Amino acid sequence: MQFKPTETRAQKQTVNSTQNQALFRSPMGNCASAAELLEKQEIDENVVYVVDEEGPISEQDGTRKIASLFSRRGMKGPNQDTAILCQGFGKENGIFCGVFDGHGRMGHMISRLVRDYLPFLILSQRNNYFLSRDNSNFNDNDSDDSDSHKEHDAPCLNSEMFEEWKQACVNALKAMDCELRIKPGLDCSFSGTTAVYIIKQGKDLIIANLGDSRAILARVSEQGYIEAKQLTTDFKPGIPEEAERIKKHHGRVFCLRDEPTVARVWLPDENYPGLAMSRSLGDLQLKHYGVISTPQVIYHRITDRDLFIVLATDGVWDVLRNDQVVSTVCNTKNKMEASRAIVEEAVQTWKTKFPASKRDDCTAACLFLNDYKQFNEKKHGIASADKKL
Repeated sequence: MQFKPTETRAQKQTVNSTQNQALFRSPMGNCASAAELLEKQEIDENVVYVVDEEGPISEQDGTRKIASLFSRRGMKGPNQDTAILCQGFGKENGIFCGVFDGHGRMGHMISRLVRDYLPFLILSQRNNYFLSRDNSNFNDNDSDDSDSHKEHDAPCLNSEMFEEWKQACVNALKAMDCELRIKPGLDCSFSGTTAVYIIKQGKDLIIANLGDSRAILARVSEQGYIEAKQLTTDFKPGIPEEAERIKKHHGRVFCLRDEPTVARVWLPDENYPGLAMSRSLGDLQLKHYGVISTPQVIYHRITDRDLFIVLATDGVWDVLRNDQVVSTVCNTKNKMEASRAIVEEAVQTWKTKFPASKRDDCTAACLFLNDYKQFNEKKHGIASADKKL
């Protein structure tokens, strides 16, 4: 099995997504060219592309053609959303793409920390998995059998590969929570972040979700229509199984009078903090009362019918349906502008749907898998004009 060694941030270069220009960033995440506008500064800080130090970054090499990322601050304070794309993740053509939505007083700091460290932690946990398996194989064999490690060179079954990455994701989020707990000067008692991310290894796709952000897949149906498939669950306290776990740990779940459809998590004896999700990183005080950092992890094998994946924070999903987001991407001529188009559509919908509310931060990431036109050329029975959603 082939996978790349883990790397420190000092061994990487990051590229911001403002205007889709290739501006290099320092290892600490500060844009090398000074931003003049506040919005531009926030985009530079919250959205990054990460490539190998010697990896290609040009349009010709396709580095910026595989995904589109964009984030916009809402009306509640600093932008607490972040997004990242890592190339060469796990193996040469591997990809990590994630979106994180911070909340609470320290949410913007937590979101950025998780964005920066979680990819490394996942690779580190996967490396630990291989080391523990190697040690187990060595201890179980008294003789020096040259075939004892042959399975590492052979292609893994999808179920085995998925289990490796699933355990890495679960363990990495646990480790991330521990890091947040001991981080000096960072109070995570009632602040935290969601996390939704994908790991692409060739045709194998691992999707992990923690919180109420969401991942959807756009694909061509058997009838030739482009359809939206939701890949993840929005983990909100109103879900019966989530509410049951929280109440079992003596937390409370109820809606405020002026928000009759928004279930929130509260302390046993105090109407605080009112967390609108049931799983998260951080929120350390609520971890005693049923809020967990265990992600949902699923597997998907990419087919020719799969077009693209969208990851977005709840600021997008609160106002746009899955099919609307897919339609927006399909109707965007330049796919590098797809994530911006989603966010701008969400911003406009916020103004009409919730005119009296403060708009939430909105962040989207689009990972492109196959081209619809090329799919039509391969499948002559499908008419390109039929893109019904």
